[in-house]
Amino acid sequence: MADIYLDHAATTPIHPDVVEAMLPYLHEKHGNPSSLHRFGRTTRSALDQARETVAASLGASPREITFTSGGTEADNFAVIGVAMANRDRGKHIITSQIEHHAVLDAMHFLEENGFDVTYLPVDKTGTVDLNALREAVRDDTILISIMYGNNEVGTIQPIEEIGEIAREHEIYFHSDCVQAYGMLPLDVQKLPVDLISVSSHKINGPKGVGALYAARNVKLAPILFGGNQERQRRAGTENVSGIVGFASAVAITLEEMAERRQKYEQFRRTMLDVWEKEAIDFVVNGHPERYLPHILNVSFPGTDTETMLMKMDLAGIAVSSGSACTSGSLQRSHVLKAMQVEPERLMSAIRFSFGLGNTEDEVQEAARKTADIVKRSLG
Repeated sequence: MADIYLDHAATTPIHPDVVEAMLPYLHEKHGNPSSLHRFGRTTRSALDQARETVAASLGASPREITFTSGGTEADNFAVIGVAMANRDRGKHIITSQIEHHAVLDAMHFLEENGFDVTYLPVDKTGTVDLNALREAVRDDTILISIMYGNNEVGTIQPIEEIGEIAREHEIYFHSDCVQAYGMLPLDVQKLPVDLISVSSHKINGPKGVGALYAARNVKLAPILFGGNQERQRRAGTENVSGIVGFASAVAITLEEMAERRQKYEQFRRTMLDVWEKEAIDFVVNGHPERYLPHILNVSFPGTDTETMLMKMDLAGIAVSSGSACTSGSLQRSHVLKAMQVEPERLMSAIRFSFGLGNTEDEVQEAARKTADIVKRSLG
């Protein structure tokens, strides 16, 4: 069997229809959307249509959507932009210990510039402690930033409850929805969320493009300067082909969302069933009920993550650890550390994530190969 890609939480393959939608904007439709001539008007029209598509997917107004270079910039823009624009009201921000580094590193930057950040703990399932959140709120708190669904273990946070706490205290609420977007319905008319970050390459769109939803009432300072693009919120000529591709991916994803969720739930059950039949020792990390269907994080006690990843790669299975490799040394998952899992689970965690192109046969084959590798590793 050919190589099996089960790392869709890291990035996804571009949908063929998305490529087709992008091609004209990589060739003849090359005008700068800020130009007044017909070439510019053509790309401006495509940009406007794409903004409407992305806005509609969130129940938002097109004027509330700012296109970015991806989820990282969207997170940075939300966190730093709100902080800088509202520092006259206060300099306290609340986030969680399990956020993506795009949020955590932005928080560290703010701490270096005079802001005070509270990092909320999570329980064994990776869920934010709401009581800790209530206790953390201060008179000078201006922003709460909690992700919707975790990128490593898939745990879905109690966003409605968090949002209500924020509203009660008139605090802006930002949610990194990069992994949840396209998997769960997101409607800002119902969700008590003021800012949402999303990314194209997690939903079978091109890399290098994303968006930030910011409600009209949000006071937001730009973090890029040099032009009047994106209603003066984000300077720089827009990535038109990427944005067109992003919008195409959004339209396809919304149409197939329910079907994809059902399919990924089945893949998850398949893997777990195979491992149970193979009688190997494994522990699922994350919440047992509130989880993103495409992410399955599992520890195989007695094995080593780095060794497992290499062996699985040799076996033709692409997965990840949820860890970052920096300067040649494997950094253990900050998410699992925050969840206070046992060292043996921390050292043996693997993230499987499903997506476009995966089949039931592939998943069964990957599960069997994984079981064989675990058995050989335990000798």
